[in-house]
Amino acid sequence: MTAYQAGRFDEVQTLASQILEHNAEHVGALHLRGLLALVSGHAEAAHTWLERAIQIHPEPIFYNTLYAIQLRLGDFAGAIDSLRQGLAIGPDFAALHYNLALTLQHHDCLDEAAVSYRRTLELDPDNSAAHNNLGRIYGDLGALDEAERHYRRALELAPANLIARNNLAMALLATGRYEEAWPYFEDRWISFKHADGTPAREPVQVPLPRWSGEDLRLGIDKPIKLMAHKNLLVLDEQGFGDSLQFVRYLPLLLERFPLVGYVCPPALRRLYEQSLCSRWPGLVLLDTVPADLTEWDCYCPLMSLPMAFHTQVNTIPAELPYLHADSKQAAIWRVRLEALPTRHLPRVGIVWAGGHSGIAIDRLRSLTFAQIAPLLALPHIHWISLQKTDDPSKRATSAVGAGLNSTPLTDWTADLTDFADTAALIANLDLVISVDTSVAHLAAAMDKPVWLLNRFAGCWRWLQGRDDSPWYASLRLFTQPRRGDWDDVLTRVASALQQRFPHAAAPLQNPH
Repeated sequence: MTAYQAGRFDEVQTLASQILEHNAEHVGALHLRGLLALVSGHAEAAHTWLERAIQIHPEPIFYNTLYAIQLRLGDFAGAIDSLRQGLAIGPDFAALHYNLALTLQHHDCLDEAAVSYRRTLELDPDNSAAHNNLGRIYGDLGALDEAERHYRRALELAPANLIARNNLAMALLATGRYEEAWPYFEDRWISFKHADGTPAREPVQVPLPRWSGEDLRLGIDKPIKLMAHKNLLVLDEQGFGDSLQFVRYLPLLLERFPLVGYVCPPALRRLYEQSLCSRWPGLVLLDTVPADLTEWDCYCPLMSLPMAFHTQVNTIPAELPYLHADSKQAAIWRVRLEALPTRHLPRVGIVWAGGHSGIAIDRLRSLTFAQIAPLLALPHIHWISLQKTDDPSKRATSAVGAGLNSTPLTDWTADLTDFADTAALIANLDLVISVDTSVAHLAAAMDKPVWLLNRFAGCWRWLQGRDDSPWYASLRLFTQPRRGDWDDVLTRVASALQQRFPHAAAPLQNPH
């Protein structure tokens, strides 16, 4: 195994073959051949080697390897069964408990996974990854104190564990300890992934000095103009909602830098031009990082700006609105809305699902149209769909023929080509109700009343135990009381709608 662990695979292949020539039932050599087949991408052959070894003399480590092979083959049920068989003969084999926990966690069986992680740590108390993953389960269950305790222990054992650093940042941010959290938040890239586990985006590498707020030591109330002759390049990162939330910092940078360039996503460019650039001429929008960087002296990722400004909960730049609709565009939408027979009803924009199904968190934050339909059935409200998505099953039109769209739901999303279009439509609405997605950020940044349908143990930015937001004064949170419980949220929203619009119907009776 020493040669295998050192990566000398040719040497291991030769040795295992020689052993098997003399003894075809040497389980150690059979196991090595299975490992070699697995690392070389031949999972079926690896499965055959391991099955032979287990038939001759089952050992816990063989089942652990067979588990990895079955996962590669997409046999989740078989992989779990292999782990349980291994534990039946080796109940103190820590790696089997860890892999069982990891697999159960990946499939959202959190309580069972936590049991297996705790057993792992009884057998292997210095397992940094197990501490981190158990902390993540506690975080997903809303037990942030326990989550933090395990993240910190993971980092004591492995200070370079970037995933644990990012997870600790999330726990600290969710409990409002921003100043302590921001340095850990610099490792956020490690966890921003697609549903299949692949990185959603890598940080852009720019051959410029990194700016980290060197002229802000006295805070945003007393700027020191040490950077008066420097130009700053701000890099975009992560999703549209992150950009919409954190562009509030760009005008503040102009108190320190004569020119600020922001690498802006195309879908946001027109909105930012009319809202920000028209008011602050020192701000320019760029399509990509320039090939010629001679005009730029330093750079900063957009979501590192809160750390540069030493942002705390009570110092969040909260001047609203900082995003605006174009008045001419808004007038066009107003004409269209007033031409409808529902023009006398309150206009409520609705987003019931995240726009990108590939993001891992999407399943937790989103509702189906069938789930939201009882809310849309409330009379005396004109519902306006703001549901832009890459998943046809999430669109309002998917309900046609299913008996789910008999309510006055207007869907003009095909005419919304970018966020400037969406802002112009939102400007004509009385209220926006949305899951945790970019439209909620857009409407709240426009200072439009927003009711956010928030998943249990949701994103750090909404803070634990609050129904308001220090980031957006007009935003109200309706948070699940337990994982997956949208019925309670929708019942409370329906009651709140009746209070806000007295002619709306009584609270809905949700059939789910």
